[in-house]
Amino acid sequence: MTSEPDLPLNARLRIATEADVEAIERLVADAYGKYVERIGRKPRPMVADYHAAVVDNQFWLCEQKGAPIAVLELVAQESSLLVQNIAVSPKFQQAGLGRSLMRFAEAEARRQGYGEVRLYTNERLRENLKFYGSLGYRETHREALGGTELVHMMKAV
Repeated sequence: MTSEPDLPLNARLRIATEADVEAIERLVADAYGKYVERIGRKPRPMVADYHAAVVDNQFWLCEQKGAPIAVLELVAQESSLLVQNIAVSPKFQQAGLGRSLMRFAEAEARRQGYGEVRLYTNERLRENLKFYGSLGYRETHREALGGTELVHMMKAV
């Protein structure tokens, strides 16, 4: 059984369904749109297939008063749980929601028997690198992608 996360803003977290795909796409576009110019292309989450993601992955939708304000997508891997996507609506950024969702992801990893959480972000998203570093994630390697590099990170849980 999944534990109920402690979320700010009187938000609640639930499993996303295919009925949520349009709202997820809008939220992700709003959250990641500011990065397009900086990295010279749309970030991966902006071009993802969310119809498949909500079926194939552990996909969580965070809502406030029934309106979507954040998403968290987790992918079970052989030896770790991957944070594939975490997106917070720009109106709700800097309120602690991302930090709470990351704590939830780490708790889920432990609950599912994983010893680590992995994630990646673009090298040009310095604020993300700083954020994940503040949570105890460390860089493991880099991967070239579209003229930039993805920074892969992990944390033992």
